Parts: sequence; C-alpha cells; structure tokens
Amino acid sequence: MSENENLKKAVEAYEAGVQKSLAKFPERRAEFVTGSGSPVKRLYTPLDLEGRSHAADLGLPGEYPYTRGVQNTMFRGRFWTMRQYAGFSNAEESNKRYKFLLEQGTTGLSIAFDLPTQIGYDSDHALSQGEVGKVGVAIDSLADMEILFDGIPLDKVSTSMTINAPAAVLLAMYIAVAEKQGVTPDKLNGTIQNDILKEYVARGTYIFPPAPSMRLITNIFEYCSKEVANWNTISISGYHIREAGSTASQEVAFTIADGIAYVEAAVKAGLDVDDFAPRLSFFFNAHNDLFEEVAKYRAARRVWAKIMKERFGAKNPKSWMLRFHTQTGGSTLTAQQPDNNVVRVAIQALAAVLGGTQSLHTNSRDEALALPTEDSVRIALRTQQIIAYESGAAETVDPLAGSYYVESLTNRVEEEALAYLKRIDELGGAVKAIEQGYVQQEIQDSAYRYQMDVEKGDRVVVGLNKFQVKEKAPEGLLRVDPSVGERQVEKLRALRAKRDNGRVKAALAALETAAKGDANLMPPILEAVRAYATLGEICDVMRGVFGEYKPSVMF
Repeated sequence: MSENENLKKAVEAYEAGVQKSLAKFPERRAEFVTGSGSPVKRLYTPLDLEGRSHAADLGLPGEYPYTRGVQNTMFRGRFWTMRQYAGFSNAEESNKRYKFLLEQGTTGLSIAFDLPTQIGYDSDHALSQGEVGKVGVAIDSLADMEILFDGIPLDKVSTSMTINAPAAVLLAMYIAVAEKQGVTPDKLNGTIQNDILKEYVARGTYIFPPAPSMRLITNIFEYCSKEVANWNTISISGYHIREAGSTASQEVAFTIADGIAYVEAAVKAGLDVDDFAPRLSFFFNAHNDLFEEVAKYRAARRVWAKIMKERFGAKNPKSWMLRFHTQTGGSTLTAQQPDNNVVRVAIQALAAVLGGTQSLHTNSRDEALALPTEDSVRIALRTQQIIAYESGAAETVDPLAGSYYVESLTNRVEEEALAYLKRIDELGGAVKAIEQGYVQQEIQDSAYRYQMDVEKGDRVVVGLNKFQVKEKAPEGLLRVDPSVGERQVEKLRALRAKRDNGRVKAALAALETAAKGDANLMPPILEAVRAYATLGEICDVMRGVFGEYKPSVMF
C-alpha cells in the first residue's frame, strides 16, 4: 500500500473519530472561513497538495517562479524598507514630520498628497476649498517641493509618492529638486504609484480618460528607463482594490490584470519588455487573516512570474520578479477602542514580513479618527522594528513554506486569480473590463457580503459588534489648521508675481504642442516645472488636450 493510501485511511479514521467527539464537544460554528470568506477545512495534509510540483510551483528563494521570495537570502541580508506614509498641512509641516520619522529609524519616506494635488488642482482653485492640506501635503509648484525635501538628501533616501493622475508632474518636481541639490537623476531611488486603472475601479482620483492616461504612464516608463534607471516607474496597486472590499484572490487578480494592461500598452508603444519590466513594482494590502495574507503574496509572485515569462516572453529574470510594498489595512481599523488597532496592525505587518514584502508601512492606531499623532506614528514604526529585531520572523526565508495549510491556500488563491484573469481576457482586457463595470461589480458584491456578515454577527470585529465598552470622546487628535489653505493661496500669489511668466507661458505652450502630437511628455513637463509653472497650470494644459474622464453611473 502506498504512503498516500495509508494517509487517506488515517485521515478517514481521524474524521470518524472527530464525528464521534462532536456529539459531546461541538465546534464553535458550523462553517469556518478565511478573511475572504473561503471555506477552511478542519485538517490539512499532504493530500491537499497532490498533483502539485515542488520545482514548478515553489522552486527555491530567488529563483523562478519566486513563490518563496525574490531574493535568495531575503531579510537575512537586509530588512525590508520601513516606510511611514505621511504628509499633512503644508510643505513646512510635512518636512518636520519626515525629519522626525528619519530620526526614529524610518528607512524610506512615503509621501501623502492632499486631494487637490491628487487631482491636479492648485490650492486656489474653487474645488480645492476646504481640502487643502487635509489628507496629505499641499504641493502647488516646485517651490513647495523644495521646502518639502529641505535638508533631506535625495541621493540617500528612498521616496515613495502616492500620486497617480499627475504622477508625471510630481516626478518631474522630484527630479528638479534633486538637480538643485546637485543629485543627478541616476542617483534617485523611489517609486511613484502612477496606477490610474485602479483609480477608475476603486479610488476616484483620476483626471484624464484611459487612453491619454496610459500614454502618460508609458512615457514615464520610457523616460525613466533612460534617465532615472533606479526609479520604480509604477506601483501597481491592489491596496485600494482591497480597501474597496475585494477578497484576497480578487486583489491579486485585478492588480495583475492592471499590470498586464500596462505591459501591453508599453509594448504596443514600441518598448522592449525587458527595458522597463524590471522597474515595475506592486502595492498590496495586509488584512487580518494571517495565513491567507501570506498565501496571497506567495501566489501573486508565482502568477506574475509565469505571465511575464510565458505571455510576454521576458528574458531578464528581473522582469519576472514581483516586488511589492505592503500597507496594513486601513479599512480594518476601528474608531471604537482604537488601541485594538495596534494589535491588528502587528498581525498584518507580520503577515507582510512572512510573505516576503520589500517595503512596509504600518498604519497608526488613530487613523480611523484623524491623521496620526507623533506618538501613534512612533508605535506603528516600533511595530515593524520589533518584528524585525525581536520576533525571529526575519531569520529564515519563507518560514511558512511547507505548511499544508499555507501551501493549499497559496494554490487556491492562484487558481481563483487565474480564473478571474481568464474572464478579464475574455472581456478584452483590464481596460474593457473596467469600462464594462465587471471589476467594480465583483468588488461591490464582495464588499456587500462582508458587510452583511458583520451586521449579522457572523463575522466578529472586536470592539465593533462584540466586546463593546462605553468610551469617552477621543482626545489629543491631530487637526489641520484651517488657515493652511489661506497661506497656500498667498504663497501661490507671491510665486506667480516673482517668477518669469514669459518662460512659464513658453513652457506651457511647448507642452500643449507635445500633447497634441505623439512626443514623450516628460521633457516638456520637466521644463514647465523648472520654470515654476504650477501643478494646476500643467494639468489644465493636458485637460485642454485630453479632456476629463467621466465615469459611467453604476448602482
């Protein structure tokens, strides 16, 4: 009798014994599920991995298909980049916060921009009223960017910028600031999010329609491959897809579908896949189901590696690697008993580390209530440092590999993601699937199911629908001074009065001409930035040529 046959008999005997004991000792509930709602079996054994190949599915760390990690020694060489997403009020205040974070041991900056900046409006635009500096830092021109990074050497720090529709403009500002510091573009390290497709699906900070938006993205790919070679030109973001309510498998599938669309657009524009693919990066969420999240990251690496090698014919192994940043789940934080969020964030951060992340941001306990205070940010950063230096989680590569449960979950996430990718291909690709509302509907259905489970009590959220306590109103929250907007408007007036407006007008005219043709837009955008044209002025030129995106109404 084979080993598997013996195991099957043993499992059958085990289950028979369980059924007898259940009469006296029933389980807590009739069905157990993951954080995404998938069934969890009582027991996992090698039988759950039948038909899978170790070489094809796992390999070794640093080797195709990278299930076990993109580096062969992972965190034994160096820890992940410890980032804290920060930015509020104006450039002066945010600069102080960045210096504080660097003093506390942060190894990379992650810039939050306010809503007007994210959608390409200056602080004095009518639609900016009441929003300046609220959810991030207000950046109107190169002058603000110079203040933002004053005293921070850009050749020594890695900077991630959460910016999408106007990503080309903010990248140009960063390059121009570096020039003023005497730092050449080839010395710059960092990432722009630059993922417009997920904006149409899950977030909403878009400006232009899909076609010109994709042009801007491929222009950045091309420009950076020649001029800013160490820059990650896009962070293809599943984070916001998960925040909108997707499951883990949907997060992987829809993120990778967007990645496929960007690669296809770049190849169609005449770029060689191996010229830009090594600088693509990803951005994932970390939720509370520790094992499902670890499996998600492992599955995502495997799916992307196979797509890049087999579908796009990439030859460079770096083109096959899915490198990713993780942020703990903002939507999992509760305003009730906010100290509970410290524990949630610790579990989520541990999942990211066990899953092999390249960089990590840990949310602060008070973010369901307001922008985080310095004390809250310090605790969030210390969470990463304790995991790194005290938990042992970083001492070996892919420590949960070989767990029958984790490997089974990894296979399930992969299979479900591939099924979604097949359906998206049948619809004509990610852009068509988004235009038809398919992706949005799948996310909405998932979010609805989750919310119903919470409201019925089938899914427990500690402090929210169980273990509640009476709480007094929170104290000591960080509030942005309402006068920030007025001060930004004053700065804009002063800038427009003292700059060379003839140079600005010429630069904007050159950008308009380039936008009407097919030239790469990064050089004229950079020239406009150097002339101190404002973000709104530059985006308005492109609005005039490209138009603005108007979403279809969905119910």
